[in-house]
Amino acid sequence: MKNTAFIVLLALFCSHSNGQSEVKKEYPNILMILVDDLKPALGSYGDTTVLSPNIDKLAASGLQFERAYVNQAVCGPSRYNLMLGMRSTSSGIYGFGRNFRETIPKAVTLPQYFKQNGYHVESMGKVYHVGHGQSDDGLSWSVPSLKDKVIEYILPESKEGPLTREEAFFENTRKHLKDIPKNKDLPRGAAWEMPDVLDDAYADGRVARHAIDRLRKLGKGKKPFFMAVGFARPHLPFSVPKKYWDMYDPAKLPMPEFEDFPKDAPQIAQKRGGEITQFFPVPEDKGVAYSEELKRTLIHGYYASISYMDAQLGKVMDELKRLELDKRTIVLLWGDHGWHLGDHGIWTKHTNYEQPTRIPFLVRVPGVTREKASTEQFMETVDIYPTLVDLAGLAQPVGIQKLDGISLRPILENPAKVIKNHAYHAYKKRSYIGEAIRNERYRMVRWTNSKDLDDVVYELYDYDEDPLETKNIAKQHKKIVKAMEDILNQYPRAKELR
Repeated sequence: MKNTAFIVLLALFCSHSNGQSEVKKEYPNILMILVDDLKPALGSYGDTTVLSPNIDKLAASGLQFERAYVNQAVCGPSRYNLMLGMRSTSSGIYGFGRNFRETIPKAVTLPQYFKQNGYHVESMGKVYHVGHGQSDDGLSWSVPSLKDKVIEYILPESKEGPLTREEAFFENTRKHLKDIPKNKDLPRGAAWEMPDVLDDAYADGRVARHAIDRLRKLGKGKKPFFMAVGFARPHLPFSVPKKYWDMYDPAKLPMPEFEDFPKDAPQIAQKRGGEITQFFPVPEDKGVAYSEELKRTLIHGYYASISYMDAQLGKVMDELKRLELDKRTIVLLWGDHGWHLGDHGIWTKHTNYEQPTRIPFLVRVPGVTREKASTEQFMETVDIYPTLVDLAGLAQPVGIQKLDGISLRPILENPAKVIKNHAYHAYKKRSYIGEAIRNERYRMVRWTNSKDLDDVVYELYDYDEDPLETKNIAKQHKKIVKAMEDILNQYPRAKELR
């Protein structure tokens, strides 16, 4: 085990030989659940509309972080933040089209480090972002990953032709096939469908079934396991069985309260269109307003997708308990970023605002966390790598890429403990890097033009007075901006701005 120190987390087994007692110390298993595009629209986080009983049950069995934030609200980079323990501002990876080993070839990923320390490590579903020119990382896993679909349709009317725009992206078809039309020349797929089918008709149901099969196998093994399970919904398209749509009354769904850009927000921070225009019947023209019916159906689909994913997660958690593996398995649930549901007139992610950057983060550690616990302490995605290493009793890595996070173990042991009072995240848009500090009351964003470092604009939002981010108050509160910029300046300069 590379001379790492063993600690007792879960069990002590005593045996006797020649009159002497010998203590065997076990490493915990790890079950890491990753959910695509999941904001804290969950019962445990106070959402009174959603039906998420299994996630709520998991939350009640451990510790819920109320102030969890991603380091970037983009699928691919956010997952690299997790796996590398590095912020995008450190790695320089803000977008798609580049695998991290092209930039950091000797990096040791989170699962890879566990593999190096004697764990059997595997993944299923969407763990790394595979698509848009990026592929899985074979060095991270003990066995090849089980890949399944993110973009998936059953009904023939949901797509025109064999390949939609988003399917082409997620299947990396341009990388593997010749003569593929440009994305804009491919047909769009439907933003939702609701056939009357079984759960396994879609990827998350199949991933849950495979996870159950692997738990049955790995639970009998001699090695501790690290299993990463990635669920695709509620990522678009909202393709889930009809019964999950039927759980909701469309007339009672929460609609966006503020649909304009924040007053005095810089142009670089504003967004219209983007990913959502890849799906019909969403207008492709950014200037066309969405009908109330369209907005309500998109929100309906998002909630139905959460409930579908929640049911699949519940099957995995039930099997973990049935196999009595729950007593020696660390379980965590992480959303790769949040989602705009029409707030500011924005849909999906790819901004620095609250809705796409705040995520659910739940942790259950046998013998460490207490039931029904919650904390107001801040955490960032990059904290997960050092935290899991600490909880497993492994030595903190040396000689690899510099980890940007810190271990959250002190908070898991005492949720009232203060070890950090803010989160740091960033988003790159065109030549601008938007670096943000989010503390208990404010978010300050500094947008710097990498082509002209004197071109800098600021945003400041007061969540006590203005939780919907209706106005940028940076010009009126320069002292607060300066104080928060002083915090930002304590971090290494973003790679493109050095």
